[in-house]
Amino acid sequence: MRLGRTNEQLVATVRLLRKESKTAGGGPWLAVAEALARSRRMRVAVNVSKVGRHTEADDAVVVPGKVLGAGEIDHPVKVAAFDFSEEGKRKIEAAGGSCLTIEQLVRENPKGLCVKIIG
Repeated sequence: MRLGRTNEQLVATVRLLRKESKTAGGGPWLAVAEALARSRRMRVAVNVSKVGRHTEADDAVVVPGKVLGAGEIDHPVKVAAFDFSEEGKRKIEAAGGSCLTIEQLVRENPKGLCVKIIG
């Protein structure tokens, strides 16, 4: 007997991303929705150091999983993720960046223009 997803926030996020991908005519949201719809074991966990390596100042990034605190970042970025560790959130904000939920980033940028997916 399969129970399905029990995390209501996850289900709502995936639905929102799929809806926005249809109304915006594509963009990165469908890929993010599919990555979040995977099992918890298959979801990504990205360290702050990887975000720092693959971004430049003032980039917008979405992580379809969790941002962890290993490593350093030296420039401000806008990071949207399903979850953040306390250390990861602290390091991003200390570098002048901001931590958002994926829903907040979708509402700010419905078409997903200039958004990088790291994962």
